[in-house]
Amino acid sequence: MTYVDGFVVPVPTANCEAYRKVAEMAAGVFKEYGALSVVECWGDEVPDGKVTSFPMAVQRRPNETVVFSWITWPSKQARDQGMKRAMEDPRMKPDPNTMPFDGQRMIYGGFEVLVSA
Repeated sequence: MTYVDGFVVPVPTANCEAYRKVAEMAAGVFKEYGALSVVECWGDEVPDGKVTSFPMAVQRRPNETVVFSWITWPSKQARDQGMKRAMEDPRMKPDPNTMPFDGQRMIYGGFEVLVSA
């Protein structure tokens, strides 16, 4: 059964293209190490909530956009091995001063697929 890693991160809106470049590079690395697909979605209609919301979860600041992304793997075992190798890859260790987002406010998790239609 496939396995999914999900991510939500706030990105300064002005950094859209810089984020896209980092995301494209990372997608290539993840796929090289076994990911089936990588999807990066730039927030278009992401409302503030009263109790909870994507913006609240990542402490979105003014002039930031919420990005929602996921990586699909063939299995949890493939994900565990592939993610470990990807995180050890030097391409995934950019200079923190040039990162186009605040990784400390990223939320992420691994998920077993319950329904796929």
